[in-house]
Amino acid sequence: MHGQQFDPAAISDQGIDEVARQGERVLAWLETAQDDLDQIVGAGETAPDQVKATVDVNGRVLDIVYGPRSTRMDSRELAEETLAAVHVACEDAQRQAHDLMREALPGYDPVEANEQFQRLLTDWN
Repeated sequence: MHGQQFDPAAISDQGIDEVARQGERVLAWLETAQDDLDQIVGAGETAPDQVKATVDVNGRVLDIVYGPRSTRMDSRELAEETLAAVHVACEDAQRQAHDLMREALPGYDPVEANEQFQRLLTDWN
């Protein structure tokens, strides 16, 4: 589908049924997995003794810790290091959530599903 014009008429009934089944499996899992997802804490840090960040599964910042070396940075560099640590922490939280999904839904790849969805949206426009 990537790089091609999206043609809704080319979708088979089997394809629609499979997507619907996958969607139902994901929704059913989400109803039971919220506690597990709420326990995810992503961690990220820049160089040792600079900036450490933790975030929840939604990317909400839970904590920022500045190490002794961070006091030597100017404000712009400190801001960049803080954002970098938060970004790494968000990636870690997302990876943990994807691992949970892969474990609970064998054969389902959330990264691939998101890529397919994004292609579908792009082709639809």
